[in-house]
Amino acid sequence: MRWLRQLLGGRQVQLDPVRQQELLREVRGRYGDHARVRFADQVGAVAQLLGDDDGLVVAARIVGDAADEAHADLQAQAHEVHRRTGRRLLVHRRNYRPLWKEAGHALRWPLFALPSGLHPYAQVTAAVAVVGANADRLDRVTDPVPVVTRVFEVLDLTTAGWEYGRVRLDTDAATLADSLISTAAQVLATMDDPPRLPPAVRELMRRNNTLDVLDPAVARVVGRFNPGARMREILLA
Repeated sequence: MRWLRQLLGGRQVQLDPVRQQELLREVRGRYGDHARVRFADQVGAVAQLLGDDDGLVVAARIVGDAADEAHADLQAQAHEVHRRTGRRLLVHRRNYRPLWKEAGHALRWPLFALPSGLHPYAQVTAAVAVVGANADRLDRVTDPVPVVTRVFEVLDLTTAGWEYGRVRLDTDAATLADSLISTAAQVLATMDDPPRLPPAVRELMRRNNTLDVLDPAVARVVGRFNPGARMREILLA
């Protein structure tokens, strides 16, 4: 693994786990749905806070935590559906779309209820942007493979939420999705042996659906977003 070789020699970096925990606590405590600041402004503030190598480690962890917590939430929901109805739902992290297609309105979109207090349009969007902006040095501080895997997982959850989970596609949601797509491409471009694109992404890339994007401040359509076209443009470049 190239990232491990670089950590052990050649391009050493100085990391401070105590500072990373402090950064993580600050990001979780100061920002999110409870903060009386627009999500776009929160994203900028969090990205600035995570601007060095320790911040990059924290950003990668935030993306991973969001994906892990969402997966645990969906598993719990699937177990509850089985308990109440006897219906078994399969939860596969590499491709959530079959789960959403089958369960539909029986599921709650998990990214709005992460137990750590992370919000998809605040800390998660900022963390994704930090990872993408620093993709060329990500392998100095961590293994990029699980990071890009979790980026794709959050992207899968985001797009499935619009289609099946009654999640409104607004400017904040579109910003998250676009950042996830571009960050995935930036990380993949730095890898000697990048993993294959996951099934959910490949399915969406075969489609050409254009969706209205709402501005939550004025409750009207302000643009359009085509996830499949955007993925083809960025991921196949």
